[in-house]
Amino acid sequence: MTRLLIIGSLEAELGQAARIATSRGARLRQADGVTSGITLARGEGFDLILCDVLHDVAWLVTSLEAERIACPVVACGRNADAAAAVRAIQAGAKEFLPLPPDAELIAAMLQAAMGEADAPVHRDPAMAAVLKRAEGVARAEASVLITGESGTGKEVLARHIHRHSRRAEGPFVALNCAALPEALLESELFGHEKGAFSGAVAARRGKFEQADGGTLLLDEIGEMDPRLQAKILRALQEREIDRLGGAGPVRVDVRILAATNRDLSAEVAAGRFREDLFFRLNVVALRIPALRDRPDDILPIAEHFARRYAEANGMPQRRFAPAARAALLGHTWPGNVRELENTVHRAVLLAEGDDIGAEAVELHVPAPRAATAAMPEAQAARPVGVAALVGRRMEEVERDLILETLTHCLGNRTRAAEILGISIRTLRNKLHEYRAAGAAVPMAPGQMPMAPFPYAQLG
Repeated sequence: MTRLLIIGSLEAELGQAARIATSRGARLRQADGVTSGITLARGEGFDLILCDVLHDVAWLVTSLEAERIACPVVACGRNADAAAAVRAIQAGAKEFLPLPPDAELIAAMLQAAMGEADAPVHRDPAMAAVLKRAEGVARAEASVLITGESGTGKEVLARHIHRHSRRAEGPFVALNCAALPEALLESELFGHEKGAFSGAVAARRGKFEQADGGTLLLDEIGEMDPRLQAKILRALQEREIDRLGGAGPVRVDVRILAATNRDLSAEVAAGRFREDLFFRLNVVALRIPALRDRPDDILPIAEHFARRYAEANGMPQRRFAPAARAALLGHTWPGNVRELENTVHRAVLLAEGDDIGAEAVELHVPAPRAATAAMPEAQAARPVGVAALVGRRMEEVERDLILETLTHCLGNRTRAAEILGISIRTLRNKLHEYRAAGAAVPMAPGQMPMAPFPYAQLG
């Protein structure tokens, strides 16, 4: 059930959008203005916000970012008001919904906000076995630890478990534990009262409370500080949490799913992860195989993404030519499904003619290590590309470094920030600046491409 907030009057056409969303299963809240909307978002948490362009969309987006409320904003307005649509997108709205609303377009937005609604695409027996086990434990209340390399689809599997659980009508809330520093992560998890710390201008419910009655996914839990691990353990044992600055414990009814690309048993042995928390989380273990270990899934997943991105970009559906299929099957996919998704997305945009040919399938092939080892010692020690940097502005060098690193990480902001040694917030601010200046910024994994106005063409 999508948690939807509409900011604006429900009279006339925006009210039509509300009725369509409700008929499609959305749980609806409404606010008359941005201020009251932010108050609701701070206290309840939503999967999607629709905001009338008559209100200050830029202020809404900025305020949500300042309070670390990760929720996509869709601006709504008359189809003929192209200027308002452009302003809303420039202000940070993810999409523009033309009014009067189209029922199928709203349904697609709700589905995108909740993540992929269908079962994970698979054909390989290795993945089929994982899904069978996942569905077998879905209706239990036990914690599940999902492991696998980056990009294998751990959150997709977590959502699949939630949809097959007895909590399917409740919220599914996901939090990337690696994306925030410890102090902010604690507030994000457990919430805080007004005045609990500098900048806490109002009370806020944390992810545990937002997920009450549903499922909470703690992604990249292996990155969590040991002090917070102790608090997570208490929440699991006692089914209650303490808000920062709170007067007493708050009862919560949440099922925990955890995901990591680390070997947590090795982290326990190294003293970086609590053994008691590991046992609490590892009641049921699910390991997703790397894409190279389930080759029968490569083409079905590629065809799935080809259909999705052709529809999203208003382009014709194309099949992969035999040479393109061979190229996909012959690649090792070090970035797993995330790399495959980005490759197919790019191929859909580059393809010409009736098929997606091999020339549109651009694969990232790492340089052989042997070539590096064979370099003369003096040449290997010399900084690469120094001559190319002389005479360039520092801002340009920094921009190119950030964008190249992000491309190398297949759009994964968290991983790129780790490599660059900067916070995820700093990285996002830089990317916002580059995008505003007209630079091509690699999309985040799973991010839908921004369509040209009007958005209604996508349906």
